[in-house]
Amino acid sequence: MKWQNALNDYKHYLKIERGLSQNSITNYEYDIKKLIQYLEDHDIKVSPIDISNDVVQPFIYELSKVLNPRSQSRLISGLRSFFSYLIFEDYRKTNPLDLIESPKIGRKLPDTLSIEDIDKLIDAIDLSKPEGERNRAILETLYSCGLRVSELTNLKISDLFFDEGFLKVTGKGDKQRFVPIGPNTQKYINIYRKEIRSHQLIVPEFKDTLFLNRRGKQLTRAMIFTIIKQLALAINLQKTISPHTFRHSFATHLLENGADLRAIQLMLGHESITTTEVYMHVDRTHLKDVLRKYHPRK
Repeated sequence: MKWQNALNDYKHYLKIERGLSQNSITNYEYDIKKLIQYLEDHDIKVSPIDISNDVVQPFIYELSKVLNPRSQSRLISGLRSFFSYLIFEDYRKTNPLDLIESPKIGRKLPDTLSIEDIDKLIDAIDLSKPEGERNRAILETLYSCGLRVSELTNLKISDLFFDEGFLKVTGKGDKQRFVPIGPNTQKYINIYRKEIRSHQLIVPEFKDTLFLNRRGKQLTRAMIFTIIKQLALAINLQKTISPHTFRHSFATHLLENGADLRAIQLMLGHESITTTEVYMHVDRTHLKDVLRKYHPRK
């Protein structure tokens, strides 16, 4: 079996059987291509069926010199998954990653913005420019609905159920969920649609896409990052932020104000509540108030 054939089969498996998004599949592919490149650079002739721990171990060691522990851990996990697939398909009996330990990385706590920070960022938007109303609607939606950046850029007009107070969101692996959206955010989206978007020349295939660039096409993830970074510079915010920071802030502020963790999980679209539980570690100060309020022996 050739590496490229094994990789193509694996990508098909990830898409069809595991239902992963294209971004996730690309990340897995990237890990395997690193190993393939290493084998070519060192003129190592070995197939994916025959490769052993003795070959993989030096590859991991070499990468450990240039990758941080978190990146190493992700790479090892990606390769382990690939060889597990080959075992599942009866191409191999053992996984060459079984004896390789991932580096200890600890749990990374998400960065968050205060409500004041978010207000300042939104206030810094220049509403005299056509893109101003769009950018305000984007930030309000990111923070008020806790969306991933890809979920925001893929949002359709047909996904807006304002009368019911919900957005239909397509998340990882094309899984759909309904997320509540408040009246204020609805208001800013409607202003953008009526005052800006309705006057644009829109490329036909993007007629249903909500947020558009000046050329009438879907916004890219990179453009959302750029908008946020420019606003952070404008208010001299001493934090490194991204679209995901608004998602973290959404969850953290809900939790601090007494929201149920299970409800937050559903709104964020987390597969496992373990992922949502990271927000329990962000700010523990409110836990004392919960104890005093609800425990019988205060």
